[in-house]
Amino acid sequence: MVRTIAFLAFPDFQILDVTGPLAAFEIAGRFGRQAYDIRVMALDPGPVVSSSGARLMAEGLVDPARVDTLVVSGGEGVVQAMAMPALLDYARTVAAGARRVTSVCSGTFLLAAASLLDGRRATTHWYRTAAFTRRFPRVRLEADRIFIRDGAFWTSAGITAGIDLALALVAEDHGEDVARRTARQLVIPYRRQGGQSQFSTLLDLQGASHRFAGLLAWVGGNLAQPLTVDQLAHQAAMSPRNFARAFAAEMGMTPAKAVERLRLETARALVEEDAAALDQIAAQTGFGDTERMRRAFIRTYGAPPQAIRRMAQGDAISQPA
Repeated sequence: MVRTIAFLAFPDFQILDVTGPLAAFEIAGRFGRQAYDIRVMALDPGPVVSSSGARLMAEGLVDPARVDTLVVSGGEGVVQAMAMPALLDYARTVAAGARRVTSVCSGTFLLAAASLLDGRRATTHWYRTAAFTRRFPRVRLEADRIFIRDGAFWTSAGITAGIDLALALVAEDHGEDVARRTARQLVIPYRRQGGQSQFSTLLDLQGASHRFAGLLAWVGGNLAQPLTVDQLAHQAAMSPRNFARAFAAEMGMTPAKAVERLRLETARALVEEDAAALDQIAAQTGFGDTERMRRAFIRTYGAPPQAIRRMAQGDAISQPA
């Protein structure tokens, strides 16, 4: 069975929102059990001008009954697209029968404007989260995620996150091996550093400090160790007292807090993306035991590791408010 992947573009769309995921599907089609039927469509067929000025040739709106997966692009033009009743009606009609309805970046706005995300979990580009929350309070926005699945609806963060989303869809269609081979062909990591978060704690901390960047990179690779202040100070070639004082002054947090942040981010990525037992993850990330890791997860994320794993797997689906 050939699956039709239909990309919806509109004037002033972000071209990478279409071409990035499109390339992933095209390459996966070579490796998978069957090829994809990839379509780029717009309300008015012909060349569609992107926000960069580059044009992409599009056909008219595909018969909704043929669409397996809808991919709504984002971009500056989404504000005007949301005001087009024909596009909103089309999205609703497709959603009634398609296997998957997805968006890249601010394409989430169009799905929300069609009332398709009410009561659902969703994400979008971090820059647009405040505006999104004000406009669509019924959508349960999770602003720090790369992509989120809520039933048949998948939404993703800014621009290149659309490729992460496409790889997840490929994995669902063809399995993990094909998705990994596709990522290698695209010369990108299959699992982005930092798991599903739009933000990386390690990059954030390193960006705040040139002085301790090397130490933080070392910590990220040695989370299973105790990582006491004495150990960190030795690695930084400083006395423990001077190190603790200098680190807190420069980073705005204690060494212990920075280590916990790194452990939590890595543990969450493993919980969401790996089938390893929780006690193995706790040992690998330096928590030592599952109870300590559980308390840290609840304190930081408001949910235990088991619940976060279920949500990542799409089992914990939000109900309408």
